[in-house]
Amino acid sequence: MIALWQENLRTALQSLAANKLRTALSLLGILIGVGAVVALLAAGRGVQDYIQRQVQAIGPNVLFVFPGGFSQTGLTRAAAQQSGLLRPALTLGDAMALQDPARAPDIAMVAPVAAQTFPVASSKERTTVTVRGVTAAYRIARNWTVARGRFIEGEDERTRARVALLGADTARALFGDADPAGQLIRIRDVPFRVVGVLGRKGGTSFGNDDEVVLIPLSTMHQYLYPLRGRGGEAGLSAIVLVARSPDRIAAAREQAQGILRERHGIRFREDDDFTVVSQEEILRLFGNLTAILTAFLSAIAGISLLVGGIGIMNITLVSVRERTREIGLRKAVGARPRDIMLQFLTETVLLSLIGGALGVLLGIAIARLISTLAGGAFQAIVTADAVLLAVGVSSAIGLLSGLYPAWRAARLDPIVALRYE
Repeated sequence: MIALWQENLRTALQSLAANKLRTALSLLGILIGVGAVVALLAAGRGVQDYIQRQVQAIGPNVLFVFPGGFSQTGLTRAAAQQSGLLRPALTLGDAMALQDPARAPDIAMVAPVAAQTFPVASSKERTTVTVRGVTAAYRIARNWTVARGRFIEGEDERTRARVALLGADTARALFGDADPAGQLIRIRDVPFRVVGVLGRKGGTSFGNDDEVVLIPLSTMHQYLYPLRGRGGEAGLSAIVLVARSPDRIAAAREQAQGILRERHGIRFREDDDFTVVSQEEILRLFGNLTAILTAFLSAIAGISLLVGGIGIMNITLVSVRERTREIGLRKAVGARPRDIMLQFLTETVLLSLIGGALGVLLGIAIARLISTLAGGAFQAIVTADAVLLAVGVSSAIGLLSGLYPAWRAARLDPIVALRYE
């Protein structure tokens, strides 16, 4: 039995080597398909890992309060509120109410945020970024670091100081390699003095945190964000809450929802006009979206594997036709139909395995290229299960593609085959 397998393998290698161009064309479809599947799965796994690290960096006991529902409708409403088309659903009074230890004992810290996109200019350059009005608590709540200078302080908030911190990318866009500390910038033609540069944080679920400008919340309300909510209170884009511990997240959420529902006059069974989300929910949402996108792209890449399998079937049918006399001769000297079938199946599976191995190498190369082009934002991760899946599917396609041609070869009448020209 081992000798038969060795003979079939040797014959298959000789047949593939004798028709190099045909073999190369047959390999191409499997190679491209496997390479695409491996590369896309690696990119998808890399994005999932990146999102998980970014969300986990927020902190395990952090909650975010957004206006509207956490759906497409809610996000659209929130965007409209930030652009001034609707009255803000969250206000500074809401943030102050959430700081009440008697009503919210499990909320350790509250960091209100007012954000909007504005043109920002230095003496030489100009860009458009998100400007966030924040308090000193925002640094702790969002785990910010300061690369140079200082963060916003309580005195800045009390005096409505026109000071600003620049994100790493914003600082480079406005000042290049120069130190921006002490320099003047203009936000919508209002002058601000730069007091620091934020440490690099990267993109998160809420956008690129390196392309931001942070200013005191009171200054934001006075000069840039005049929107008012119910009762004339200063409007907010979001509120960041820090629970006393990760195991008190659920309790902190319930307390926040109860306070805000009461303040907003929401009756029993009425939908909230705000949404409280945790790190885990954000991670699950974006993880599901990434998994669906990766599966969709991999399915598209799998089509090329199917096309490659059809190519192998066509090439094998041509091979059967060209080797009709050889098949007849083998049958005449005692080869059984299953021996003929096994010979051609060996060729197709071997062809698929070679294409799969080359495809894995191509996929790894593409994954590294994607990581390079991403500029270090994330790393495509090639995993063993992705490689085994791609090679396994390519082998299965090779086997299935070779069944019909091998079956036709096994059914040839030896006398007719020997007389074939």
